Amino acid sequence: MSEEQKKVALVIGAGVATGGAVAKRFAREGYIACMARRQGEKLQGLIDEIEAEGGEAYGYSCDATEEDEVVELIEKIEVEHGPIEMACYNAAVGAAHSITDFPAKVYERVWRINTFGAFLMGREVSKRMVERGRGTILFTGATSALRGKAGLAAFAGSKHALRALTESMARELFPQNIHVAHIIIDGPIDTPLIRKMQPKTFEERPEDGVLLPDDIAETYWTIHQQPRSAWLSETTLRPWVEPW
Repeated sequence: MSEEQKKVALVIGAGVATGGAVAKRFAREGYIACMARRQGEKLQGLIDEIEAEGGEAYGYSCDATEEDEVVELIEKIEVEHGPIEMACYNAAVGAAHSITDFPAKVYERVWRINTFGAFLMGREVSKRMVERGRGTILFTGATSALRGKAGLAAFAGSKHALRALTESMARELFPQNIHVAHIIIDGPIDTPLIRKMQPKTFEERPEDGVLLPDDIAETYWTIHQQPRSAWLSETTLRPWVEPW
C-alpha cells in the first residue's frame, strides 16, 4: 500500500485485550494504527508489537470524556496521518454498588467513560466520514447492554445508552455510506485482569472457552469489510461454552 493510499484505524481505549487486538488486526492490513488512552505512555508495548510486524502505529494520551481533547486528537490524526477510515470506541469502566448507596460521582464517571466519550468520538469522526462519503464506526458493547444486574446500575445504564447511541447513529449514517455497528461481548475475555478475577473460569474451561482478543478483533475487521448490501448494525460474540 503506497503512502498516498494509507488509511487510519483509530482505537480509543486500546490496551492488552480487545482494543489492542483491533489495532493490530487493522495494522496487518496496512492501516496506520492510531491508539489512544488516558495514559498514552502505556501504549508503547503495543506500538512496538505492531512495528515489529512491519506495521505503523502511534499512541496518544487522551481523556475521552473531555470534549476538547477528543476534538484535538481527531484533528491531529487527520492532519498528520490521513483519513480515519475505521474508528473504534473500546474505552469502558465498571463499578459495583448497591443502588441505595451508589456514589453519584462514581455513577457519573462510569457514564462519562462508557457513553459520553463514545458520543464525542462518534460525533467527531462522523463529521469527516460524511464529507468523504465513507467510513466505519464500531462500538464495543457488553452483556449489560441487554439486561441490568443488581449492583451494576451504572454499568448497565451506560451500556444500554451506548447501544441506543449506536442504533441512532446507524439509522442516520447508513444512508450516507457510513457503517456503524455495536458489538456485544457476552462472556469473559482472556486478559490478565480477568484471569486474576476469575481464576476458576480459566481452570475449568478449555483454552477456547473464553473470548480471545485476536478472535474478537477478527470480527471487527470482518464488519469493516462487509458489502453494504448486507451490513449488520449489531452482533453478539460469546464462547461456545458460554451459558446464555
